[in-house]
Amino acid sequence: MTTQNSSAEADRALKAKHRAMWAQGDYPSLAAEVIPGLGAVLVEACGVRSGQRVLDVGAGTGNAAIPAALAGADVVASDLAPELFEAGRRVAEQRGAHLTWQEADAEALPFGDAEFDVVLSCVGVMFAPHHQRAAGELVRVCRPGGTIGLLSWTPQGFIGRMFATMKPYAPPPPPGAQPPPLWGDEDHVRALLGDRVTDVRAERRTVRVDRFETPEAFRDYFKERYGPTITVYKNIAGDPERTAALDRDLADLARDGGLGTGGGGTALEWEYLLLTARRAG
Repeated sequence: MTTQNSSAEADRALKAKHRAMWAQGDYPSLAAEVIPGLGAVLVEACGVRSGQRVLDVGAGTGNAAIPAALAGADVVASDLAPELFEAGRRVAEQRGAHLTWQEADAEALPFGDAEFDVVLSCVGVMFAPHHQRAAGELVRVCRPGGTIGLLSWTPQGFIGRMFATMKPYAPPPPPGAQPPPLWGDEDHVRALLGDRVTDVRAERRTVRVDRFETPEAFRDYFKERYGPTITVYKNIAGDPERTAALDRDLADLARDGGLGTGGGGTALEWEYLLLTARRAG
C-alpha cells in the first residue's frame, strides 16, 4: 500500500470514529436543552437575511441552520453525522423552517467554490481534527465578499476546561489532530484564515447554563448524552479507579466553575468566541 493510500485509509477510519462519537448518546437533547439560543446569536452576528444562500458546517440538529432558514435564507445544514438530522428535521418542521440536510465532511465539503453568501458554524467545525484543512474549506465555498461566521468554545472557558479535564483519560489523539477549543482562540483562527479574509471581528461572550441542580447532575448529564464524554468513559471502562477519578474531576470542575444561584442549583457561565469575517475579493 502506498503512503498516500495509507494516509487516506487512516483519514477515513478517523472520520468514521468521529461520526460514531457524535451518533452515540443524545446530542440532540443536549443542544435543545442546554444551548438552544447559540445558533440564533451566530445567525444575527452574520447578518443573515432573506435570499442569501447559507451553509451551516457541523450543523448537528440545526442549532444555527434553522434560525437562518427562518430568516428567509436558502440553507444547507451539513454534518459528518447524518444521524443527527432526524431530530433536526423534527424541530425544523415544528418551527416552519425549510432547509436542506446533507452529509458532509468539514475537511472536504461537497460544494462548489464560492457557492455560498454566508458560511457559518456553531460549535461544529471546531471538532474537525485538522484545523487548517477545515478553515480552507470554509473559505473556499464562500463567495468573495461573503461572510464567514464561527462560534466556538474557548480554551479558557468552561467547556475548554472540561476537555482539558478529560484529556488524561482519553485515548491519544491521532497524528496531526488539534484540540477543538483552539478554535476559540482568536489568534489561532486568524492564522487559519490568514489573508484570505478581511474585516475580522471577534468577541468573547458567555452563555449562562443553570439547568443542573448539582455538579454531579452536570457530570451525569454529559456522561449520558455528550459523545466526546461518552468516548472518554469508554476508554477507561475497564479501570474502576480511573472511572471514579474522572467522575470526581468532572464534578469538581462544575463545583469550581459554579455560580451562586440562591436556589441551591449549579449555574455555569460557558465562554465562547464569536468571530465573523469577510472573504477577500
